[in-house]
Amino acid sequence: MDQADLVGLLRGGVDAEGGQWADLGAGEGAFTLALAELLGPGAHITAVDREAGSLRELEEAMAKRFPQTGLDVKKADFTRPLALSDLDGIVMANSLHFVRDKGPVLAQVKAMLSPGGRLIVVEYGSNRGNPWVPHPFDYERWKQMATEAGFERTRLLGTVPSRYLGSMYSAATFAPHPMRSD
Repeated sequence: MDQADLVGLLRGGVDAEGGQWADLGAGEGAFTLALAELLGPGAHITAVDREAGSLRELEEAMAKRFPQTGLDVKKADFTRPLALSDLDGIVMANSLHFVRDKGPVLAQVKAMLSPGGRLIVVEYGSNRGNPWVPHPFDYERWKQMATEAGFERTRLLGTVPSRYLGSMYSAATFAPHPMRSD
């Protein structure tokens, strides 16, 4: 995929510039850079990945391409608790398919978001994995998992063909707003 495809998969889930975001399972940062393009100057992104080398490459690319977008890198496993909170959004692009039991991870992700904050998932459109993509989930399965995790208003953002497992999709879902008592 090229940069336009990456941006296109995220575009419908990013409706404002700026804000506090995280990319969980960022790798070398292809989707972090796409997110930075959409969020513009003044935004702040925390990129989390287990591979320090990938995060160093991302830091270099961000400094060259989007120097006015704040970036923190965190070498960590996103399946474990992270000290992140009140985020406007989280991107999980091709990362959640490495997790067998997604429920606890989704609970942690929801707790990191501010009320009404969004989670954008990019995933292969398949429920059958392989050694490289062990636990993918199609959009219909994602809607069910998001609802079970307490997210609201899940919607499909886009799809692109993929030579691996046929297609990829992106979807946005939202943390609930607290109920008003007035």
